[in-house]
Amino acid sequence: MGKFIINGRKTLNGVVAVSKAKNSYLAILAGCILSSGVVTLHECPELEDINTMTEIIKNLGCVVEKKNKDLIIDCRNVNKTEIPKDLATKIRSSIFLLGSILGRLGKALVCYPGGCDIGARPIDLHLKGLKALNVEINEKFGIIKCETKSLLGNDIHLDFPSVGATENIMMAGVLAKGTTKIYNSAKEPEIVDLQNFLNKMGAKIYGAGTDTIIIEGVSKLGDVDYLPMADRIIAGTYLLAVSACGGDLTVNNVDFKHIYSLINKLKNSGLEVTLKSDSIRLKANVRPLTFSKIETLPYPGFPTDLQPQSLVLQTVSNGTCVINENLFETRLKHVPELIKMGANIITKDRVAIVTGVEKLFGADVNCTDLRAGAALTIAGMVAEGQTVLNNIQNIDRGYERLDEVLNSLGADIKRIE
Repeated sequence: MGKFIINGRKTLNGVVAVSKAKNSYLAILAGCILSSGVVTLHECPELEDINTMTEIIKNLGCVVEKKNKDLIIDCRNVNKTEIPKDLATKIRSSIFLLGSILGRLGKALVCYPGGCDIGARPIDLHLKGLKALNVEINEKFGIIKCETKSLLGNDIHLDFPSVGATENIMMAGVLAKGTTKIYNSAKEPEIVDLQNFLNKMGAKIYGAGTDTIIIEGVSKLGDVDYLPMADRIIAGTYLLAVSACGGDLTVNNVDFKHIYSLINKLKNSGLEVTLKSDSIRLKANVRPLTFSKIETLPYPGFPTDLQPQSLVLQTVSNGTCVINENLFETRLKHVPELIKMGANIITKDRVAIVTGVEKLFGADVNCTDLRAGAALTIAGMVAEGQTVLNNIQNIDRGYERLDEVLNSLGADIKRIE
């Protein structure tokens, strides 16, 4: 299963470049199914989730070739409608393929998706949106069977601005007849990235990044050469790591506007932050003040994917912070592990009250999910003594060689396979 052996009390200094966004890449790979041509995607990160999604689209008929860091995907012979169960249960993003498979072939079959155990994450909004586009859906024994004689554009209002449901409906609407409008759509930058990718193939999508997205159906999508956006969550993780550990770090290849909700809190905590168009420099030479309050919300609110890492920073900051996790009901599983390390945290339901301590202490802890793993890695770097972090395969799902990157900045992390 793998583990990190982390020797703590190391500062982080230097320059690091952010890789391309996992969450963008996964949606874009699902969107490849809509193309009747060849898709070239640049700078593909080596991540387990991306490897799994690549295997899924190969099973559906795509031919995938990797050249250095680029993926060349021949989508001309997509001919299968069933997503293999063993692959679908590995990642949540497998559900994104429903819209694109239906758009291309009119039928789709998938079991309920897997991924990190951070809450229920129901897919009712996905299915409700697809039904509105003239899709007949049958659910039995954990299998979702979808079929349509013809996708028909429609107006769809999401009860919640779900990223996944927005992306699924966008992809289903691209090859539908007529116009589809998504009201109360998610506004995340990854939604804009998916729109840009699909439009470059010949789609007609407008409004991504706002609460209303309009998709005018087209008959066919063709070739495309595309570079996805940088990973804002990885950028935020690096910034939170240096904030907790101390040091002077420049993060390149990132749009600071994508994580400004975090940057604003870092500035208010007394840290020195310098922003440029494609880089962020953070100097952490003092013990930061706590954030006081963190409330996770859909974009542009504070991202749930940065809550665990931010919570770790609060454990060693000066003061008390109240954290409300509004999006996922079990996304505080890292808290008992941090308490083992000496953190002062009280939880009830989705709320954590964190009072900063002078120092954490190394312990044997378990990585329960992707972002909790990144958080506990930061905790190990902050702590006095040695930390053993188990089950690091969860980290590899979303961070490319996190240990090597952090070691290049001054950390002391040894990977044990």
